[in-house]
Amino acid sequence: DFTMLRQVQPWRCHPTLSLLLRNSVASAAAGMTVEDATPAGAIRSGFHSSASVLSVGASGSGTPHANLDEAASVASEAAGSPQVDICESLLSKLTDRTLLRSAGLIGGKWLGAWNGTRYEVRNPADWKVIATMPSMRADETRAAIAAADAVFPEWKRRTAKERGGVLRRWHSLILQHADDLATIMTTECGKPTAEAKAEVASGAASVEWFAEEGRRVCGDVLETVSADRRMLVLKQPIGVVAAITPWNFPMSMITRKVAPALAAGCTVVLKPAELTPLTAVALAELLDRAGCPDGVFNLVMGDAPAIGSEMVANEQVRKIGFTGSTAVGKLLMAGGAKSVKRVSMELGGNAPFIVFEDADLELAAAGAVASALRNAGQTCVCANRVFVHEHVYERFAALVTARVAKMKLGDGLDAGVTMGPMIGKAGVEKVHAHVIDAVSKGAKVMTGGKKAVLPAPYDAGMFYEPTVLSGATFDMRCFSEETFGPLIPLFKFQSDQEVVMLANKTEYGLAAYFYTRDLARAWRVAEDLEYGMVGLNEVGITSEVAPFGGIKQSGLGREQSKYGLAEFQDIKYVCMGLG
Repeated sequence: DFTMLRQVQPWRCHPTLSLLLRNSVASAAAGMTVEDATPAGAIRSGFHSSASVLSVGASGSGTPHANLDEAASVASEAAGSPQVDICESLLSKLTDRTLLRSAGLIGGKWLGAWNGTRYEVRNPADWKVIATMPSMRADETRAAIAAADAVFPEWKRRTAKERGGVLRRWHSLILQHADDLATIMTTECGKPTAEAKAEVASGAASVEWFAEEGRRVCGDVLETVSADRRMLVLKQPIGVVAAITPWNFPMSMITRKVAPALAAGCTVVLKPAELTPLTAVALAELLDRAGCPDGVFNLVMGDAPAIGSEMVANEQVRKIGFTGSTAVGKLLMAGGAKSVKRVSMELGGNAPFIVFEDADLELAAAGAVASALRNAGQTCVCANRVFVHEHVYERFAALVTARVAKMKLGDGLDAGVTMGPMIGKAGVEKVHAHVIDAVSKGAKVMTGGKKAVLPAPYDAGMFYEPTVLSGATFDMRCFSEETFGPLIPLFKFQSDQEVVMLANKTEYGLAAYFYTRDLARAWRVAEDLEYGMVGLNEVGITSEVAPFGGIKQSGLGREQSKYGLAEFQDIKYVCMGLG
């Protein structure tokens, strides 16, 4: 009941947060804002002078809770039965059921949406509801940002060793709960368990690496231009980070943003994709168990436009880290420009995959299938356009077709399944539209080419057969558009110059792949491809030690590696006069 929220222990990291929480409860009941219930000086003493006034207990439209009963209902929903809205069908598969709860995390407190609204999360394989989660909006986001801003001065003063200790414990807990995390991930996004387990390992590796890399941050002492001066360069955390992550990699896209931010001394507000909030909840729970101080990491979910708008408008946010579509990335950049926020963005892709005549065709075929069809082709670095030299075209097409024809569709939790569902029917329709367009222009379906029909309970229309098209031409939609689905179109080329020109003929520049055994060609092509990442005889290019990111309209900045850590740091120059 409403009393339960009043009895919550004060927030550990900052006295002002305790005051805010107490007044939030009172003001929610009375239909007031925090500004009404809390002396302005008390808020300003704990927050930056530019902090926005929190509107607590209000719906996203700005209308306060109608009465005490409504506020009590919301409070009880968050504090009373945190797992009541997580389906038993999912919880029963977990070794540790307490990883999940139907709540966001603000200032160390698990809370529901203040206007009481919720939304459904579904398993894409059978389209059954697996959870209902709080549909948070601008008010909750503003509170989360304020909580992160309030504790930032204390967190940044922690030593790199102390911050790294939290991350190392988080890493250990992630590995201990790897099977549960993989199960949660597969259930909410559909990828096969083997892929989910690989993502858990990759995400954990990022946490471990940044736990140590944070201790290797060094400034500089510059050669002075005057005997009575000393010139220093310091690297300092940038401040509050707003992280927005996609559904297709619900774990690794979080860890590669949150881990370097925390290692650098920043505080974080995370908004995971509405479709896949459960992995984020489990990671937040483990980070809390690792001893992360309250307010250092915050989790909001729900209304993406409302949350995103607050993140870009709020002047307490100093950096935005985003993975998603180019269109949304542009909107976030435009909004953040008003307060000159730093941004790092990993956006769309249209990756070329080039097979030269001297390539190891078996190796190249395996690479093409792995790259193009991972997560049912729903990744930004998938091979979208496969260019094959005319001398090996037919042999390569046969090798790829044979591999794809053996793939097994189904629920990612089932043994033997190598490709799961797509995340939504819109994606299925887009793939089918690309296939229909290609066939109408002369392409031949080698295998697949239609919506998959699976028996109940997997008959909700979320599967598409993995498809290989031969005879693809450059006027087809699958050449100019990112398909984002299980489609491998095979284009024919004649010369190195021609294929490099075709590969670069796109607004995107994220990842590219090519296979050759000619060393001179390898250097030339790698240098000429206009992409942020290039795989040579290799498609598994992602690593915590290497910079991940694109050029052109595929993004700005880098994640992972020492370059990714630098995205969360300001450089300060200090000139000391010696008198």
